[in-house]
Amino acid sequence: QVQLVESGGGLVQPGTSLRLSCAASGRTFSRDTMAWFRQAPGKEREFVAAIYWTGRQISYASSVNGRFTISRDNAKNTVYLQMNSLTPEDTAVYYCAAGPWGTTSDQYNTWGQGTQVTVSS
Repeated sequence: QVQLVESGGGLVQPGTSLRLSCAASGRTFSRDTMAWFRQAPGKEREFVAAIYWTGRQISYASSVNGRFTISRDNAKNTVYLQMNSLTPEDTAVYYCAAGPWGTTSDQYNTWGQGTQVTVSS
């Protein structure tokens, strides 16, 4: 059974940092692009970041560029999202996804269950 399991979400104050992890199981994802998306209440799911299987191609949404860093450890079948300088606008459920390269949700065929990130004072 193919699974992506996110962890690391929580409630944090504005200006602080959080690191999300996504552990893959069921098959190797070392040749997949891994991505993070997020969905805030009442909004559509939006792209956050993606990293090609080699790690040499990375894309960020403009809203997080310079604050978030995506990375991956293929030996551990795990992808990370380091989030710095968090703001209330980053509050959302964050989803991990695997698939071919892309920045839209319909390009990804495997999804995790999501982890809640809440930024509030």
